[in-house]
Formats: sequence, structure tokens, C-alpha cells
Amino acid sequence: MPKILLLEDDAILSETLVELLESEEFEVDLVNDGEKALDATFMKNYDFLLLDVNVPFLNGFELLKSLRESGDKTPAIFITALTDIASLSQGFEVGADDYIKKPFDFDELLVRINVLLRKQYKSYMSKVKVDNFHFDIDSDELYSDNKFMQLSPAELKIVKLLFKNLNKTVLKEIILDELSDAKEASEGSLRVHMTKLRKIGLKIDTIKGIGYRLGSS
Repeated sequence: MPKILLLEDDAILSETLVELLESEEFEVDLVNDGEKALDATFMKNYDFLLLDVNVPFLNGFELLKSLRESGDKTPAIFITALTDIASLSQGFEVGADDYIKKPFDFDELLVRINVLLRKQYKSYMSKVKVDNFHFDIDSDELYSDNKFMQLSPAELKIVKLLFKNLNKTVLKEIILDELSDAKEASEGSLRVHMTKLRKIGLKIDTIKGIGYRLGSS
């Protein structure tokens, strides 16, 4: 289930967006000011940022600029009533991936979110395939020969990282950071998870002293 951080201080709109996004199987954390949003990004790793601009304490532009400067590459869309070219330009300059003007159609927003989520996996399709496995981006589910594979939350986090970086080495420090909010961020537990994932058939190579790699055979 993809995790979205929603920054919106309009009570009615935020309630509507949470309801609609959760109905589409997203996990949504709602905050109503920029400082709370910044704190939330330190506490949890998100798959997506949905940001209003004119919010208290730290506006959306300032928030995203700070995140990008810290190395956070989480896909982000600004949702805002600002329609002038200068604001549009500023939004992209601070690191937005997309920009949608209020009022907007929810189905259009959903399309834009899903497109950006797929780009994280270097894919224009909803499924990423390797050997007899495929990862469904929209549902956050792994299948082997079209059979659903039950994974623990930590194993799912690892699988998502590996499928996002097919044929590339993922540093173990990056994986441990991803697992940090699951309280399983030790090298010993990571090795256990990798063993379990290999037992279901995923061909994960250990790059000694560096990390792990998933690739086609």
C-alpha cells in the first residue's frame, strides 16, 4: 500500500482527499502545516508527497526545497490555487514533479500520482517483471507465476527497493534506512529477510560489503 503524505490546511478538501485516496488503497498521513510535514518526513519514509503551497509556518515551496536539499527524492505534486506563471515556475524550481491547480478533478490527480509512482520503477506499465515474478506497482503486491506472494512489511519494503533498482546494486545502508521505522534495521535481520526472499525464488545477489542486487537471469 503506497504511503502518501498530504499537506493541506483546508479541512473540507483534506477530508475529501483522504477519503478518496484511502478508497484507492493508499495509506495517507494528513498534516495541516509545513513544520508538521517536515517532522513527518523524518519519522517515516513516504512513497509520495501531495503538498498545498499556502499553509502555516513553512509553506509548500519552502518545505520541498528543504527536502530536496537534504537529498529526499520522493515524488511530489503541488496542489494549489496559485495559477500565475511565476508560482508555477517556482514550484518546479524547488523540485516538484508535477503541479495541479485547484479546483481539480480527482481522477486526473489519481492518474498523475500513478504515473509518477511508476516512474520510480523506471516503468510506464503498472507491473515490473523479472523472471517469473512481477511486482504490481498500483497494489504494492508481489506475484510469482501470477500467484500472490505473502510478505511481511519488512520484506515488502525490501522487494520494493529491489524492483525500483532492477539490475543495480542497492546499498545496504539504504535498505536499513528504509527498514528503520519497522524496527528491523540490523544487518542480522536484513540477512534473514534476504534468505527468506531467496527461498521464494527471487534471485538476489549479495555484493559483498556493499549491498544487494536483483536482476534478470
